[in-house]
Amino acid sequence: MDVTRVAVLGRGVVPAGEPVLRGDDRGVLHGDGLFETMHLRDGGPWLRDAHLARLRAGAAAIELPLPPDEALVELLDAVCAGWPAGVEGALRLVCTRGPEGGGPPTVYATLGAVPAAAARARRDGVTVVTLPLGVAARSRPELGWLPGGVKSTSYALSTAARRWAHRTGVDDVLWVSTDGYVLEAPTANVVWLHGGTLATVPAAETGVLPGVTADHLLSRAAELGLTAAEDLPTPADLHRAEGIWLTSSLRGLTEVTSLDGIPRPGSPLTPRLQTLLNFPPPR
Repeated sequence: MDVTRVAVLGRGVVPAGEPVLRGDDRGVLHGDGLFETMHLRDGGPWLRDAHLARLRAGAAAIELPLPPDEALVELLDAVCAGWPAGVEGALRLVCTRGPEGGGPPTVYATLGAVPAAAARARRDGVTVVTLPLGVAARSRPELGWLPGGVKSTSYALSTAARRWAHRTGVDDVLWVSTDGYVLEAPTANVVWLHGGTLATVPAAETGVLPGVTADHLLSRAAELGLTAAEDLPTPADLHRAEGIWLTSSLRGLTEVTSLDGIPRPGSPLTPRLQTLLNFPPPR
């Protein structure tokens, strides 16, 4: 996204081009930090409290000290002040461990318009292929030293997967475990419909990132007469599903229109799910 606003904890709003990080910040050198991305609508971050709760859970997992939620909310309010109500915003909150040799964490927020590609994906859907991740579905939570389900600033794996997707001519990938289960996309959770059940992958069991948007969607599934569930699907299970979607903070809900080169018919449920999430209509 093109950042148009920046606010730094303790400094307030600063010019977008002004330096924010020291050259020895561990978030840059080691990927030692966390971030959350929120959809800004009607002047406020959507599902803000859920995002802050996920941030704090991740911080506890990697022993990253954070300022109180009140300070984080004040920072977000500062960068969002006066944002045009009719413009979708991409709001990012970043917290790193700060400079090498000690010092307070680096905390800042950025804000820009939601990228046009995210809105197009919401409107047109995405083509997806499965990609081996090289780990068993349940192996990560079994490793006591490896924090799972954290939204780390160490994003090299995700960006490598998406670069591979673009080179291959598809929009996105779904990672598959060595034992044959679909886990997640590099920047999204997977949700699917089968027999009246709207399901997603269990985060605690697999170590995938717990999706704020996916969790909110499933919490409201009953409003559409659907049952919510968590499950581990195989690619064959998804091919048999009545609908497959990727959920994330900025794209909201976007339909998978092709999986591993096999086109999928559009689901009549897609517009109803998007309405349930109250994202702006695709344009």
